[in-house]
Amino acid sequence: MGKRIISRRRGSGTGRYRSPSHRHHGAVYHPSPTIVGEGTVISILPAPGRSAPVAEVLAPEGSTVRILATAGLATGDTVAFQEGKLDRGSILPLGKIPDGTLVSNLEVKPFDGGRLVRVAGASALVVAHSGSDVTVQLPSGAFKQLLATCRAQVGAVGGGGRKERPIIKAGKKYWATRTLARQPFKVRGVAMNPVNHPFGGGAHQHVGRPSTVSSGTWPGAKVGRFSRSARKKRQLREGRGR
Repeated sequence: MGKRIISRRRGSGTGRYRSPSHRHHGAVYHPSPTIVGEGTVISILPAPGRSAPVAEVLAPEGSTVRILATAGLATGDTVAFQEGKLDRGSILPLGKIPDGTLVSNLEVKPFDGGRLVRVAGASALVVAHSGSDVTVQLPSGAFKQLLATCRAQVGAVGGGGRKERPIIKAGKKYWATRTLARQPFKVRGVAMNPVNHPFGGGAHQHVGRPSTVSSGTWPGAKVGRFSRSARKKRQLREGRGR
């Protein structure tokens, strides 16, 4: 009896393929815009399931908020909310951040909490101010215009260089990806048996069929490359045939 391929088992959402929620800190976004003033960093916490560390900050009114830790941020440092000094970790509107400043955790819409440039070591560059818009260069090199009221965090995201550290042991690879709900290793379809994968079996390891698949294919055979270019080529070929 054949088995479901692993991509279908993951899609069903069983416990094995879910990220364990008890390890996470929850959503980490910019605090409410009603918090104005300077806060003090209480601690820097590791965040399983997140590439960047998290900073726990004592807000001016006495509450505790969690923000992404920027590079160089340490316990005892002060960060500004909405207005104040331009220093690492401060969360300010883009209109108050001068050109040439490295920023991270950018808001796409005002007060959405931060959506862009959140991965460890990433940073964007404030390029220009023009009226109510601010031009920012993203890590991809693309330029994006955002409203001056959108907030950003000063400095690059902490945790840079994480990919340079070697894994060394397979066990560490397993536990590192377990929290991320990813597969530590991936077995090729051609290396499987025919009952486990449509590409499996044969006298030697080869696909044995077109590796491109249509978006309308039934789920058990929906493996390989979803290539729109293949469909375009077929349409062009049929058009020439007529």
